[in-house]
Amino acid sequence: MTQSYRVPAHRLPEGGRIDRDRTIEFTFDGTTYTGHPGDTLASALLANGIRTITTSVNLGRPRGITGSWAEDATAQVGVDAPFVEPMVPATTVDLCPGLAAHGVPGWGKLSADPDPARYDSLHHHPDVLVVGAGAAGLMAALMAARAGCTVLLVDERSEPGGATPWASWVQGAVDEFDAYPRTTRLTRTTAFGGYDDGFVLAVERRTDHLGTDAPPHISRQRVHRIRARRIVIATGAHERPIVFADNDLPGVMLAGAAADYLRRYAVLAGTSSVVFTACDSAYDAAFALATAGMTVRAIVDVRPVVSRDLTERARHLGIDVHTSGMVLRAVGEGGAVTGAELSAPGLPAGTIVDCDTLITSGGWNPAVHLWSQLRGAIAFDEHAGAFVPTGDLPNVEIVGAANGLVTTGACLTDGRRGGLAALRSLRHTLPEYRGVPRVDERTPAAPAVCWRVPAEASSATTSFVDLQRDATVADIARAIGAGMRSVEHVKRYTTIGTGHDQGKTSGIVASGITAELLGIGIGDAGTTTFRPPYTPVSFAALAGRDRGALYDPVRRTPIHDWHVERGAVFEDVGQWKRPRYYPRGGEDMESAVLRECGAVRGGVGILDGSTLGVIDVAGPDAPRLLDLLYTNMMSSLAVGKVRYGVMCGPDGMVRDDGTVLRVADDRYTVYTTTGNAAAILDWMEEWHQTEWPELRVWTTSVTDQVATFPVVGPRSRDVVGAVFAGLDVSNEAFEFMGWRDTTFGADVPVRIARISFSGELAFEVNVGAGHAPTVWRALVEAGEPYGITPYGTETMHVLRAEKGYPIIGQDTDGTVSPHDLGMSWAVSKKKPDFIGKRSFARASNTAADRKQLVGLLPTDGSTRLPEGSQIIDHRGDRTLPPPPVPMLGHVTSSYRSAELGRPFALALVKGGQARLGDRLDVPIGDVLCEVEVTSTVFVDPEGARRDG
Repeated sequence: MTQSYRVPAHRLPEGGRIDRDRTIEFTFDGTTYTGHPGDTLASALLANGIRTITTSVNLGRPRGITGSWAEDATAQVGVDAPFVEPMVPATTVDLCPGLAAHGVPGWGKLSADPDPARYDSLHHHPDVLVVGAGAAGLMAALMAARAGCTVLLVDERSEPGGATPWASWVQGAVDEFDAYPRTTRLTRTTAFGGYDDGFVLAVERRTDHLGTDAPPHISRQRVHRIRARRIVIATGAHERPIVFADNDLPGVMLAGAAADYLRRYAVLAGTSSVVFTACDSAYDAAFALATAGMTVRAIVDVRPVVSRDLTERARHLGIDVHTSGMVLRAVGEGGAVTGAELSAPGLPAGTIVDCDTLITSGGWNPAVHLWSQLRGAIAFDEHAGAFVPTGDLPNVEIVGAANGLVTTGACLTDGRRGGLAALRSLRHTLPEYRGVPRVDERTPAAPAVCWRVPAEASSATTSFVDLQRDATVADIARAIGAGMRSVEHVKRYTTIGTGHDQGKTSGIVASGITAELLGIGIGDAGTTTFRPPYTPVSFAALAGRDRGALYDPVRRTPIHDWHVERGAVFEDVGQWKRPRYYPRGGEDMESAVLRECGAVRGGVGILDGSTLGVIDVAGPDAPRLLDLLYTNMMSSLAVGKVRYGVMCGPDGMVRDDGTVLRVADDRYTVYTTTGNAAAILDWMEEWHQTEWPELRVWTTSVTDQVATFPVVGPRSRDVVGAVFAGLDVSNEAFEFMGWRDTTFGADVPVRIARISFSGELAFEVNVGAGHAPTVWRALVEAGEPYGITPYGTETMHVLRAEKGYPIIGQDTDGTVSPHDLGMSWAVSKKKPDFIGKRSFARASNTAADRKQLVGLLPTDGSTRLPEGSQIIDHRGDRTLPPPPVPMLGHVTSSYRSAELGRPFALALVKGGQARLGDRLDVPIGDVLCEVEVTSTVFVDPEGARRDG
């Protein structure tokens, strides 16, 4: 807990935007205080006289409140209730019923309890997205709305109007915008990331301000995924500080923030102040504070000349103005500001003016974060004393203060310009002319560029540039002394700008100081990169509803309930629940799998293969696309036939395998592995859209619409023939790797293919998912006279491994080519090109010591090799050599075989094909298990069984 420094409470009796009719109790660092709806935690703490919020991350120095919104770099708090946030600025936390918080010294702590709140997301596709509802944003949004466009207006604050929500013209503009039928306005919504093709991410804080009164059915936060045809950026500007010694003491605050606390929350930041500025805007803050009752003891302006109207107003309010002046340091006692040491013409050296608040303004930096994220350029403007947007971005306009403008009238006019520019680029009819609201305001004089107060080396160690990271002028000098010249390198050396605020007040200042120390112009020094997120976004908000049971959706086949009734043990394959085995009478997995394997090889079994990826590939160029995707030829496949195919990546390594059915001259059905179904569809689309967009072909997933049931074993022909009596299933009429259409009952279409993943006679029955349970039950019933046995994925793995059929991702690891798998026959030598073809010619892809798929038989006939076990050269002394032990490969699949009556395995072994018949060793713990290298085919190498 931080020992909070306090001053007398300073809530004014009237004014502000808060709801004084209601009072909210809240707790901070264990003490209960009160505030009002409309407060932030920061404004409520200041109203209660709390100045010190926490301590700094590295030095443990006291930290107060320096800003009034997301630009604040010091007021870090952890929220304990009614929701949990490990570290957020107190300036952005809405005061709400049940709020409990504590100061955080730079390191938040994640809660050990699950977050019970709801989060969700929403997609938008507006014609125009306007980010920021200040003067410029509202005008831009109105232009688009008047033209009949679909307009989305988002703003991070709780009410529109930007820096002046109380302005007379704001409510009228908002009412007009809301009245249009195609407009949407979101408050408390921060656009935190800009990406390609008009894509913007924003997070809405929907119920944080309601606290314990929040309805439980409404999500706490919502991520908005916005794809806009045109974007107007009206994000305003951030005030920047001037760096001086001990500028981190609680009580040092930005001038705009002090004015904001007064006007929004009716809170005075202190009782007496000194204002240190390089621009006119701080005078407005000083005059407002003085009028409200704060004693403003002096305004110290670095400029030699100040506008006469400002000095006259200051004199009228009894405020001394010192031009060509500096605040050398903040004077502190008890961990907070008690005075300021000044230097100015006519002042004695060492002059200290008593005050409890030191207000600073070094000018304004346009908030170009979103512009920069969208790859917009910025350049330093000497007149504005800031980096401003330059050049153009396709489909993007930046307006108002974000465009470097400093008056409300100029922002209104520029917002109108930006809105009309967006309409013109959309080729939209422009609305009838209307002028912008008239605003009575003065035109400010040019600011001076002042990054820091020159000081002795000893003061540089307490002249803080980044208050969250405890990074000082001395740290920048040290980085430059170490050879850093780029501001990007200085950032990483010093960590400036890497905190939660992403350098909103420190980044440009650090660039300016770096340029000064290097003796170059700041335009030449440049800035660091603005990256998303603009403000911190919780992982819970990004996850939305995709957590818990919804994190990885569970997919079930149409036969799932039948499997449950039969006591199946399930495993997760991709997102699918697949039966692994069906235990009977207390069987363990090994016993059940041995029984299932024996039943399939000796009679008939049935598998639910509905999880296989099924992709419809259609169009005149479908044959050409598949020829380019697969290593073997698919264009030569006849209608009514099936072909096994292999897909490789550009590196020539196996990516997936499966079967392809040619349905028509311009249509194929592609089957993929279960786990790769989505990835392969994406792979097809990626290559089609980026490399071969001229091909007239369409790919569509029908995985969820099709159920597939392999009926496998010597009696499978009897079962399939009984259910589909109109189909001739004889070898003569129904050849291997062919398919036939038939019906179930009177009119249920069924497609049956002669495909075998077990080496046995097999028929794959494909039917629409809606009819799947009925067809499955009919197959099971027809198979009962033959002892039909449902089998799961574990038995399927054993059966395929006995035939040497690899599983992609288990027997491959991304470094395995078709040749390594013994599948050179699946690589066409006729096709001019396909993905991976060129890589096959690389020397490394044809090296003799490549790992190749082989079979392994433990010579003791009983040891089942653990999958993943390493393989080494045979050891005559039966002892493991000292490390490092050269490894030849590893075991990829290992099972106990009912057919063989012993264990067997598949493995990737260096130069494996040349080692057939050799003896090798597999270390299992401290024991070496001797194995013989064999062919990958253990059962029916002649292939006689597949025809029954």
